[in-house]
Amino acid sequence: MNKGTIVLAAGGTGGHLFPAEALGHELRNRGYAVHLVTDSRAERFAGKFPADEIHIVPSATFASKNPVAMARTAWTLWRGLRAARKLMSRLRPLAVVGFGGYPTVPPLLASTGLGIPTLIHEQNAVMGRANKALAKRVQAIAGGFLPEGRGEHAAKIVVTGNPVRPPVLDAAKIPYVASRGETPFRLVVFGGSQGAQFFSSAVPTAISLLEPALRERLIVTQQARKEDKDRVTSCFAKLNAPADIAPFFTDMADRLAEAHLVICRSGASTVSELSVIGRPSILVPYPYALDHDQAANAAALVAEGGAQVVAQSDLSPEKLSALLTSAMNEPDRLETMAADAKEAGKPRATEDLADLVIAIAEKRPIAEYKKKTISGVQA
Repeated sequence: MNKGTIVLAAGGTGGHLFPAEALGHELRNRGYAVHLVTDSRAERFAGKFPADEIHIVPSATFASKNPVAMARTAWTLWRGLRAARKLMSRLRPLAVVGFGGYPTVPPLLASTGLGIPTLIHEQNAVMGRANKALAKRVQAIAGGFLPEGRGEHAAKIVVTGNPVRPPVLDAAKIPYVASRGETPFRLVVFGGSQGAQFFSSAVPTAISLLEPALRERLIVTQQARKEDKDRVTSCFAKLNAPADIAPFFTDMADRLAEAHLVICRSGASTVSELSVIGRPSILVPYPYALDHDQAANAAALVAEGGAQVVAQSDLSPEKLSALLTSAMNEPDRLETMAADAKEAGKPRATEDLADLVIAIAEKRPIAEYKKKTISGVQA
């Protein structure tokens, strides 16, 4: 039985679409029709998204102060707002959920103008620009790492955690087993398309500085940009170190489950997946991230004891080699970090977010919902 329609709005990147996708599956399992509003970048993810229909609405961001560029952006946003109002009037959704990115602005503005219940989900510990612009207008703000009970919008914030993909939940069932003695030590390194470039140089060099006995234990999985792949592969070959190098891994959740240590950036999805699976990590926040959100995400996991954080500017090959040496020689410490990371995880984030969406759709006061226990109890 169709209980009604819920619209999800997200920018066309994986960071915005993956949590929306997880929520979409959960809402459909509960009997709701799901529609997605996004931009043309989302086409590569469209085949997997659980939507009855995907709608492309014009949108843009003010990326330049050039008067002509600003006028074009304003015109595009006006067109997007008109298209979104027409779409919402036709769909008559019970609620509209925004996941960040400038394509969420027209549908969320249109929905609030039409009196449709709305909420936004913010993955990071620092609110993104689109969500910040919408925060005053929506009924609730679901947070992955937002501080609860603080800030201008404290009364609206509910920390649900970040929805993670089903393979991550499956990987979370695999216990962490430390590498001891001379047993193989599995190292996983990744950083996204931009963030991986630094690791392509730093990690092979750091491994070359390890004592031979430690280097012989290493089995490496490393994400590298297409243009860096051959160079990184060659570096590991010269070191006689087993390594699987690729621009993208479709089975990353499985590789994380097998990892004894992870070196990576600290995007919200990454930190959430590490904590749900429960793996120790060295987090290197991407230094050029807007609003330094990655540093704030990393701090949340470090505070729980599940990770170390090192600024990229401080991470010389010698420093990284010393960190690897310490990790490989201290299995008990890594075991404790894995347990602390898992303790910080929120495996019920998708269900908790769906509960909040339904509460907003039913026009229940957010204060009433917040009185209930988020984990384990439906609102």
